[in-house]
Amino acid sequence: MNKLSTLQRIDRDLEKWALLWFYSMLVVTMAIEVIRREVFSYSSIWGEEIVRYAFIYLVWIGAASAVRERAHIRIDVLFEFCSPRVKAFLYLFGDLVMVVVSVFALYLSMESLMISLKFGSVSHGLRLPMSLFLAAVPIGFTLLLYRLAQSISRDVSNFINGEQAYEGGRLFD
Repeated sequence: MNKLSTLQRIDRDLEKWALLWFYSMLVVTMAIEVIRREVFSYSSIWGEEIVRYAFIYLVWIGAASAVRERAHIRIDVLFEFCSPRVKAFLYLFGDLVMVVVSVFALYLSMESLMISLKFGSVSHGLRLPMSLFLAAVPIGFTLLLYRLAQSISRDVSNFINGEQAYEGGRLFD
C-alpha cells in the first residue's frame, strides 16, 4: 500500500474513527457511572469529567465532519429556486463566511489554551492538565478549516466547470 492511499484513507476516515473513540468512551464511562450511582450509591468526579470532555471533543470533531459532508442544518427550500451556478456561489459564500468565523474563533481559543499552558492549570477530578481538554476547541477549528478548504476547492471547481454544487445528504428526502 503506497503512502498516498494511506493519507487518503486517513483523510476519509479520521473524523469517523475519532468520533467512534470519543463516543465509545462517553457511553462506557456514563454506563459505569450510572451503575455505580444506582447500585452502589457512589459516584466519582472523574467519570463526570471524562464524559464532559469526551462530549466536547465529540462536538468539535463532529462539526468538522459535518462540514466535510455538508451536513450542517440549513434551509434547503431556498436552494430549490436557484440555478446550479447560484447554488454553487451561495455554498461558496457560506464556506467563506465560516472561514472568517473559524479563524476568529481559533484565535480566541488559542488564547485560552496558552493561558492554561502558562499557568499549568489542572482538572479537578482527573488532575490532568486542562490544556488537554481546552485543546479540543483549537483542534476542532483547525479540522474545520481544513475541511472548509476542501469544500471551497470543490465549490470553486464546480462553479468554474458549471457543474452541480455538492449538496451533501439531506435529513428528509
